Amino acid sequence: MSPSSGGAPRIVVVGAGAFGGWTALMLRRAGAEVTLIDAWGPGHARASSSGETRVIRGTYGDRAIYTHMAARAMQLWQAHDEASQRRFFHPVGAIWIFSGNESFGEASVGPMRDAGLAVEWLDPDEARARWPHINVEGVSRVLWEPGAGYALARRACEHVVETLVAEGGHYVTAQVRPVEDLDGPLSALALEDGTSVKADGFVFACGPWLGTVLPDVVGGRVRPSRQESFYFGTPAGDARWLPPDMPVWLDYGDRMYYGIPGNANRGFKVADDTYGATFDPTHGDRAHTPEMLAEARTFLRRRFPALADAPLLGSEVCQYELTSDSHFLVDRHPHAGNAWIVGGGSGHGFKMGPAIGEYVTRLVLEQGESAPEFRLGNR
Repeated sequence: MSPSSGGAPRIVVVGAGAFGGWTALMLRRAGAEVTLIDAWGPGHARASSSGETRVIRGTYGDRAIYTHMAARAMQLWQAHDEASQRRFFHPVGAIWIFSGNESFGEASVGPMRDAGLAVEWLDPDEARARWPHINVEGVSRVLWEPGAGYALARRACEHVVETLVAEGGHYVTAQVRPVEDLDGPLSALALEDGTSVKADGFVFACGPWLGTVLPDVVGGRVRPSRQESFYFGTPAGDARWLPPDMPVWLDYGDRMYYGIPGNANRGFKVADDTYGATFDPTHGDRAHTPEMLAEARTFLRRRFPALADAPLLGSEVCQYELTSDSHFLVDRHPHAGNAWIVGGGSGHGFKMGPAIGEYVTRLVLEQGESAPEFRLGNR
């Protein structure tokens, strides 16, 4: 991208979640002058990147593009941890529990090994020997991914923005007005306080708000969905439910439940990955429903019977931002060549933050073209 007034290109990034924060940081490290804008702040409670933890794994069936991106993201997470002397990525391993249909796991193995990710099949007896506190009745096989784990979500978003500012970038808390009816390059963003921000290039990484910020281009192509998570209390001093005795787990059946051990000391996390109803991320009620809690307890009783009567410590309602095919949306604005749209994490995007940041930085600064899977026209 060529700057309009000489010197480094000026880039505005809208959204300080996993995609936007990392993109802003990578752009800054590539030499751009960067301003990052968010309406409520990094890791805020309404964001899809909020909460304590997110799963990091490389299992993606035959969607090899994501397996390779996840492998790169893990490298970048580890490099960030080493440079900052902090620990945001916890590679505690992950298990996929299959009860009959193993096709997703089978399709994942080849791309994972191609990407350099370790993976191993276990039969039920082997799984029971390693994790006797998991009930494997009815389980056909378990896929073990030792290099997977989880990341600290809210804390990582905050730290990425802190790092951006420390390295010379700018962060602003502000609400961006909708951008529509463009018929050429975008020169400035209007803010709700009446001011505007000028730049040479723009990245819209607004998560579930992409459709409202870009109503005529994105609109309903990204749907926010209501997702509930629950946190249960384990017995005092019982280390079975913490790493290394307990990995990240994903139960692949008629519905997919998943969980994260310890969950930053907040409780044993149980969440249903099934896409929920359309949700208003700004004004939606974030209290859990009794029905979803009952279903989570039923699952807990079956798969982790020792926790059948565990007390509920807390719950959380967040949202995914879904595309029609769950592929990411990374593409140039169709009417403004200097603006990029980055989102559609679809419930699996957080882990990819640093790799997306690296990827988008190349697209923006080198005027590249995104992968076909990510393009706006596919939705």
